[in-house]
Amino acid sequence: MNISQQLIAIERARSECYKLLAACFYQPQKETFMEERLFENLSALLRRACPEASVFSERMGQAILKCSNEDLLVEYAKLFLGPYELKAAPYGSVYLDDGRKVMGDSTMEVFKIYKEEGLSIDENFKELPDHIAVELEFMYYLIFREIEALENFDSEKAAHFIDVQSRFKGGVLLQWVRPFCDKITGGTDNEFYKALAGCLSTFTLKSAVPEDLRALVL
Repeated sequence: MNISQQLIAIERARSECYKLLAACFYQPQKETFMEERLFENLSALLRRACPEASVFSERMGQAILKCSNEDLLVEYAKLFLGPYELKAAPYGSVYLDDGRKVMGDSTMEVFKIYKEEGLSIDENFKELPDHIAVELEFMYYLIFREIEALENFDSEKAAHFIDVQSRFKGGVLLQWVRPFCDKITGGTDNEFYKALAGCLSTFTLKSAVPEDLRALVL
């Protein structure tokens, strides 16, 4: 298995994009985002992993400069928390199961996939297994493990993690990300969250394991 460092670098960029996008779906902390240069870093990574999505991450960086942290918190609550109506429920089961309910059958299926990969939800973690941030972090984990296997010249293990990525992304994440992002776009006038929806939708749709890497491993 002759995997170039360039291909591994692309995969590392793709994994970090999932990680940074996940961070954007937790309670916003503008000061931390700015200190860590989250949007500059995300844009640089996207230009390598998914250039089409970098347009939106750049808009995110511009839009957040015009928002106070309080503005972000208020909009975050309106979209994702309620208390009465979730304008853009961040849980897969709301889109995948009958009755728009949380903790449905699809939630249990997602939890089962995590367990099959040796993962569990920390008892102190308050979100559900199919929260958008958790699913994005799972994709980050799978790519991280793939890279680890590639660097150890373990093609069988790398192929396993590529296969799980493909099945989870196609069978779970892509089944609800587009309607979720449409709900965000239709539920807010906030330019930051509109750009975040565009970034997530474009990245998940367009990014994939490089074909030459897939051919070498699978």
